[in-house]
Amino acid sequence: MREFIALTKALADENRVRTLMFLTSGQLCLCQIIEMLSLAPSTVSKHMAILKQARLVEARKQGRWHYYRLAGTDAPKPIRTAICWLQNTLAKNKQVTRDRERLKSVLKMDANQLCKRYKS
Repeated sequence: MREFIALTKALADENRVRTLMFLTSGQLCLCQIIEMLSLAPSTVSKHMAILKQARLVEARKQGRWHYYRLAGTDAPKPIRTAICWLQNTLAKNKQVTRDRERLKSVLKMDANQLCKRYKS
């Protein structure tokens, strides 16, 4: 029951769902996610902790930087099903389409400079 509640809680917030959709493009640094959401770093960190607790994302730290990606093929079936459902349901959503375009420009930004901006 706890896993179900954690999953539904994670999916109950627009910013977290948008973040999951960003991650369909691949791994992102926390600073890139902050840039995409235009929220305070602490707020984004909290969102990412909820997604990680629900096992929807995997995290790794490299030096000072935190990287996130969607849960992999070894994730429990309900998690993989939820991610697939999101991708199929929101593929043509207007916000997701706008985010996809914005992500292209964020990915072109120098990640080190972007991270320094949010670490200051």
